[in-house]
Amino acid sequence: MTAVIADTHSVLWYLAADTRLSAGARSALESATGDGWPIFIPTMCLVEATYLAEKARIAGSDLARLSEALRIEDGALVAQPLTMDVAVALRRIPRDQVPDMPDRVIAATALALGLPLVTRDGRIRVSGVETIW
Repeated sequence: MTAVIADTHSVLWYLAADTRLSAGARSALESATGDGWPIFIPTMCLVEATYLAEKARIAGSDLARLSEALRIEDGALVAQPLTMDVAVALRRIPRDQVPDMPDRVIAATALALGLPLVTRDGRIRVSGVETIW
């Protein structure tokens, strides 16, 4: 396996050992870390998780768990910032297929890094981005 990108819900469910994470997604995440590769988390995921916690759509403890995991030096999760390459790759994510901007940024991060995206999002999965679910 290689490094992977995880979207917001995938990483939250992974950290919480939530059964909503598919077996294939869990396997990809565990294989990446087991082989010494990171799970890249677009910083947009932290922004989105903050928003979801503010709206009480996820628990504050989920946001805290993600923030703490991203702060672990040499940890399995590595924050991937919004870069110029991501901004340019955003043009390759059709807005009519993936209308939500955070989802487009997350998908563009996967394109910019040339890595598969672990996501349940059906719109992203049919957008031409390599995904795992």
